[in-house]
Amino acid sequence: MRLEDEYDAENIDDEIWQQIKLHYIGLLTSHRQPECAETFFNSVCCKILHRSYFNNDFIFVRPAISTEYIENDEPAAKPTYRAYYPGKDGLTATLERIVTNFQLEPQFRDLQRDVQCLMQAITEAFGEFKAAPNFQIHVLPSLFFRNKVAYIVGRIINGDLVPFAVPVRHASPGLLVLDTVLLQREQLLIIFSFSHSYFLVDMEVPLAYVQFLRSIMPGKPKAEIYTSVGLQKQGKNLFYRDLLHHLSHSSDKFVIVPGIKGLVMLVFTLPSFPYVFKLIKDSFPPPKETTRKKIQDKYQLVKRHDRLVTAVAP
Repeated sequence: MRLEDEYDAENIDDEIWQQIKLHYIGLLTSHRQPECAETFFNSVCCKILHRSYFNNDFIFVRPAISTEYIENDEPAAKPTYRAYYPGKDGLTATLERIVTNFQLEPQFRDLQRDVQCLMQAITEAFGEFKAAPNFQIHVLPSLFFRNKVAYIVGRIINGDLVPFAVPVRHASPGLLVLDTVLLQREQLLIIFSFSHSYFLVDMEVPLAYVQFLRSIMPGKPKAEIYTSVGLQKQGKNLFYRDLLHHLSHSSDKFVIVPGIKGLVMLVFTLPSFPYVFKLIKDSFPPPKETTRKKIQDKYQLVKRHDRLVTAVAP
């Protein structure tokens, strides 16, 4: 690394490291992604410094910059979300405008038919749709890409808040269709589950997207949402902070997970924390014939599999 080669970063004294961090904080005051910038700083420091430094004042164990109400005020920037008011033009016309505003280059095979199908699904889910005084639809301006599908994600506010996601896919080369509409919070929790690979999303202010997604999935931790939208380093950082906070208020001990022990992994958990932790073992008894690197490579393959498919999708 340049820091190691040109500045002998590992041997910089403590006072200078603290000054470096303070100067870096000053650069974040008008940053649109300060939480990700802090995580980047942590990643660089942890590669350079000895592990005994991880919990000291040289890294961002806690966020130093407030991320509340960050908006991109650049003239050409996308807003956090687009707001539509169907009271004037009707819900059908508004749904069609929501789709066409993405200005997708491929043509839809039959957009009007697809929108009618969406209307039918909404009617079946909620009955005859009656507009409340606050009737509006909010839609995130970037599509959520994964595998061969792009999702339109938003929320309907009509007295209550109703989340929705509309998958857009290729019906044939050069022609798109709206596949369905997901209107239940449980359905969105599935597609944003950590068991799936990451979405690819163009976000100028990531926290604004995360806050929007938390409004339609209020029980989902920020760490999981950051991970699901492709910012896995930030998700890992938040998870680590959540774990430290939990440990400071917990008195139970880590225990081996009950069940048949694996030959490759050591799996343990904290009874009061709803996650399991895995460690690759130092040696693998017969009949396993593998290495630590092979195991890590397989995890990388699983991690990137859907993203590779997305890259070559028509």
